[in-house]
Amino acid sequence: MQRRWFLAGSALAAASLAAPARALQDATQVAFDAAWQPITFRRIPPTRFLPEGRRLGVVAEASASLIWRPVPEEARGARRATWRWSVAASVPPTDLGRKGGDDRNLALYFVFSDAATAARAGPGGSLRRLLGNPRVRALIQVWGGEGAPGTIVASPYLPGRGVSVIRRAAGTGDHAEEADLAADHVRAFGTAPEVLIGLAVSSDADDTATRVEALLADLTLG
Repeated sequence: MQRRWFLAGSALAAASLAAPARALQDATQVAFDAAWQPITFRRIPPTRFLPEGRRLGVVAEASASLIWRPVPEEARGARRATWRWSVAASVPPTDLGRKGGDDRNLALYFVFSDAATAARAGPGGSLRRLLGNPRVRALIQVWGGEGAPGTIVASPYLPGRGVSVIRRAAGTGDHAEEADLAADHVRAFGTAPEVLIGLAVSSDADDTATRVEALLADLTLG
């Protein structure tokens, strides 16, 4: 029953399936399957992630957590990404630069490193360990916050190593996205990206004690 709540109850989900994001040339489609692993936080209830192949249902109820996976080998040179996402229940606008007050509906992490770090990490590295590495950079494409689309906000959890790129301010709706990851990396960090090594998805509603109902679909890397 839980795995069908969104598909059964929301016209946004139907729209997402009827109008997939534009495919990239030579793209790798990333499935939502057993390759994704949960990351939870002490004393915070976990968000529910409901993987169904090319779709991921998300329910956050005053909760916060992530799922993450290494990038498939054939997609480690990706410089663009497309996906579609829908939000039926939203957190309020928040300051994404404030630790402990940065709730967001959905955040899609693209984790880059230099080639040497990528080779040492291999295909099964820990996300927590990677994000603590000074040679790793995280671009976080966010539906949430209070800035205009395209605004870059330094992550309070990854100083100098991670940024949020606001794609949609807090609110509901249904959108297809295409991200120029290379351009965002240059804007955020002043250098071109090297190797895309990890992906993560999060949804946070613990600080505002609110609820998120969302869907992410058709994630491709190219």
